[in-house]
Amino acid sequence: HWVILGHSERRWVFGETDELIGQKCAHALENGLGVIACIGEKLDEREAGITEKVINAQTKHFADNIKDWSKVVLAYEPVWAIGTGKTASPAQAQDVHDKLRQWVKANVSEAVANSVRIIYGGSVTGGTCKELGGMKDVDGFLVGGAALKPEFVDIINAKQ
Repeated sequence: HWVILGHSERRWVFGETDELIGQKCAHALENGLGVIACIGEKLDEREAGITEKVINAQTKHFADNIKDWSKVVLAYEPVWAIGTGKTASPAQAQDVHDKLRQWVKANVSEAVANSVRIIYGGSVTGGTCKELGGMKDVDGFLVGGAALKPEFVDIINAKQ
């Protein structure tokens, strides 16, 4: 069983903070659940050039509460792309995923950086998944509305 924590809608609608989300992460893992840890920047943060600062801070709150990374997946969800029809370019997604992996290597361990899955969750569609899936550090997808459409099979097969 898995739980999604830190999703942008929970942060926005319910005002969940990085601190609370980190605590929820610890609780979920202690109770045997796997955690899909969502991180991502808003449009104004991307435009201000602070994407890396934002995702590093969010990731730190998760990392501070994780003892065993074997049941953790990191999900980069650029908030500016969710439900807007906008998608990060494959190069933008790869850049953030690479920076995430480097942060994990520097702040957790090289072994965890090499093994943790980092998935992309910003309005993935059958039309965008192939190119995104071809990026070195994009290990899969966190799919929303597209999971209800026939094109979902294209997303499922994108990393094969």
